[in-house]
Amino acid sequence: MLEQEQIPITQRADARKETLAGEEAWQLLASAGEIFVAKGKKVQTFHPNKDDKEAILAAALGRTGNLRAPTLRMGDRLLVGFNEALYATLSGKS
Repeated sequence: MLEQEQIPITQRADARKETLAGEEAWQLLASAGEIFVAKGKKVQTFHPNKDDKEAILAAALGRTGNLRAPTLRMGDRLLVGFNEALYATLSGKS
């Protein structure tokens, strides 16, 4: 979808080989100004400097304790999980 919408990808990682869990995952999440966590049609929005760390981790980590995929950084926003409408809105393609 990203290539199709001509959204440039500057870095790509295989989540099966390069997992992020625990403090490593938190460091990535905490570096964002805004976090969107998508699960199906439901999207939760978090601000790591204001919202509870445990609530953010509970939403962003999967059953294995690893950061859910896909994870996409767009500027200071971090998108965790996939929601086509959210991607389109945040990329300005909707």
